Amino acid sequence: MSSFITKFALVAALALPASSFAVVSAHAQEAVVKAPDVEALFTSPDPKLNANKQVTYKIIRDLLEAGHWDKADQYLTERYLQHNPNAASGRDGVIKFFTEVLKVEKKPIPDKIGSPVAFVTAEGDLVTVGFVHEVKDPKDPARTYTTTWFDTWRFVDGKADEHWDSALKGQ
Repeated sequence: MSSFITKFALVAALALPASSFAVVSAHAQEAVVKAPDVEALFTSPDPKLNANKQVTYKIIRDLLEAGHWDKADQYLTERYLQHNPNAASGRDGVIKFFTEVLKVEKKPIPDKIGSPVAFVTAEGDLVTVGFVHEVKDPKDPARTYTTTWFDTWRFVDGKADEHWDSALKGQ
């Protein structure tokens, strides 16, 4: 079905007059904004989804924001498959990436996460977090715009076992 949608979109785009594209680029995007109640996004009435969302919250708060990689065994499986092009797979590989390559300093764990989260989606054994990401406009470095960056984790037995994100090499 997705190849049908892709072909349909391509055919529809090719049918548009060239002037249509100029109109689209003249309009500003809608800003990506932080959700008003981030903590509520990490809950679910479904017990399994709620548990996975809660571990995701702790991964963000305790590991990624506070640098407490000594707690990684509480949240990540030993095999932890990594689809980020900068970090090795395995819990030890991701710990080494953050502590030795990025040299993340440990700081007190806050009550709440500080990252600007736009949405959290959980389905089956997956949890995806969409973050507000502000970047400099390459055409005008004095201006910025927002876009969405994401992390997705697959859970096995209550721990993150696999991870995807939007990182590029060297970032």
